[in-house]
Amino acid sequence: MHSRSVKAEDDVLPGLGFQAQVHRRRSPHLRGLLSCLALLCLLHLSQGLPSSLCRFRRTCNDIDPSSQTGPLPPSANSSACPQWDATYPTKHARLDADLELLYGTDDFKLNAYKALGGAVQIPSESYDDNEPVGQDPRWEIFAKLHEHLEITFPLVYEKLKVTKVNTYGLVFHWQGSTQAKPILITAHQDVVPVEPSTISQWEHDPYSGYYDGTWIWGRGSCDDKGDLIQQLLSVNALLEGGFAPSRTLVLAYGFDEESAGEQGAAQLAKYLEATYGRDGFAMLLDEGGGIMDLGEGMIVASPSVSEKGYLDVKVEIKTPGGHSSVPPAHTSIGLLSRFITVIEDNPHEPQLLRTGTQFTSIQCLAAYSPSYPEDLRTLAKEATSDDSALQKLKEGLLAVYPLFKAELGTTQAVDLIQGGIKVNALPEQTSAVVNHRIAEHSSVRDLQRHLADLLSPVAAKYDLTLEAFGQIVVTGSAGEVSLSDASYTALEPSPVSPTTYGPYSLLGGSIKAALASSTFYNTSGIIVAPSLSLGNTDTKSYWNLTKHIFRYSPFHESDMYNGAHTVNEARRAESVIEGIRFYTKFILNVDESELL
Repeated sequence: MHSRSVKAEDDVLPGLGFQAQVHRRRSPHLRGLLSCLALLCLLHLSQGLPSSLCRFRRTCNDIDPSSQTGPLPPSANSSACPQWDATYPTKHARLDADLELLYGTDDFKLNAYKALGGAVQIPSESYDDNEPVGQDPRWEIFAKLHEHLEITFPLVYEKLKVTKVNTYGLVFHWQGSTQAKPILITAHQDVVPVEPSTISQWEHDPYSGYYDGTWIWGRGSCDDKGDLIQQLLSVNALLEGGFAPSRTLVLAYGFDEESAGEQGAAQLAKYLEATYGRDGFAMLLDEGGGIMDLGEGMIVASPSVSEKGYLDVKVEIKTPGGHSSVPPAHTSIGLLSRFITVIEDNPHEPQLLRTGTQFTSIQCLAAYSPSYPEDLRTLAKEATSDDSALQKLKEGLLAVYPLFKAELGTTQAVDLIQGGIKVNALPEQTSAVVNHRIAEHSSVRDLQRHLADLLSPVAAKYDLTLEAFGQIVVTGSAGEVSLSDASYTALEPSPVSPTTYGPYSLLGGSIKAALASSTFYNTSGIIVAPSLSLGNTDTKSYWNLTKHIFRYSPFHESDMYNGAHTVNEARRAESVIEGIRFYTKFILNVDESELL
């Protein structure tokens, strides 16, 4: 097996520099993942453990970060960021060892690469303007992807119960022998469309699935067919190894995560809740944060435990028309520009709250990262109780890394504008759409109220009636301005998954076991630290299914050739094997665990 050392970047920022995932529309894995660019993704703090559970951690000697200088070694257990030992299967240790040998063979690797490459070759694109299934022929490509899965994984289709939801949603039920709560593992089948004008810029055709000896090329190799294929390869290998689960395992795959998720995950969620009940799953694992360097050979794995909310606000102005030779002082376009200016001149104030994910994430990195600036490390320790230090910490982080602002507050971006049909006709109707990612501490209602309060004086100044989200807040006679949900995809910030002992520690222990036993990701130490996702995954539809929702994709940021959602999307082939190793250990550990 090829061996590679993960090297530290020259400038490791105080936040977690792995790609956050952004969606189109409601976003998504920062989705519009705008792309798998390396954006800020900070870590959410775990809580301490009672002494009776010390055996599940690296050490029972908790270290108070406030009494330390410099970073802690990964073998130490910080009271600010508890760490659990690597968790290896015990009951199925022999099976795990046999599969490790299998995964290292050339035949297995080539078959795995072929499976992913074949999935990439099918352009299962989803579009923002897709009509419902049955009305839009563009969905039909997913039938070809299903054919590929059936041909590639005949044993999975034979041994597991397969249910199709809304034609193209896939659910695989692997029935366990006990009544233990099942677990749910998810991914998505769809990809963002390839812009036709960019095809000539690709080193290999965007749907080639070509393996060049190092990389597997094509749209979806990073987001998210890699996770889907790795999961099915793991289940297939477990079946071939004779594994019969005690705990039921469910795999669910949506097909429009890159657009609205209404045809895929939203329908899957209804089916899963009807089948297994509200809070019917012990935990859920979806795509999300991954692995990055901390410096000095250390790496951090960052499963996301929460997501920002989402709201597209349409600002629409209607004014009387007429001939442009006798214009008013301000046309509807001019008025719209004033509203936009006021919005952009009044961004949401970033807030660093002790109760928020971002604050506890900072504490985690400050405790362990060798590259964390010492002045900020000191401020992080003091900020746990000192308000002045808390403010200085926020200012310091923003100064070092301005994009940290996206972590600490609601963001706004004016992305669409429309108005005017002819140069000699006054525009009677103009509009703009402002995309918002809502901070964890805020809400859709808070954002709506903020905009209504902010824009009311502007409407009054120009004698316009302002209707904000269905309510008249200002009356005028010169025209109308309305604020509304442009895409009907308003989403509250997600619940924050618990990071105490239990499902989270089991996930973290499995991550550490896969990384610690890897000959590919050579490292001097491993930290698992939860994070906040700036965008949304299919999990936005699954809140009713479990309180324990985690978003993690088991590969390093350097395993993407050029990110996702962009030209030359490609996945390092060897990382596919590492993902299979993780999912195998995770499934076996979950099956053996009494923590769920």
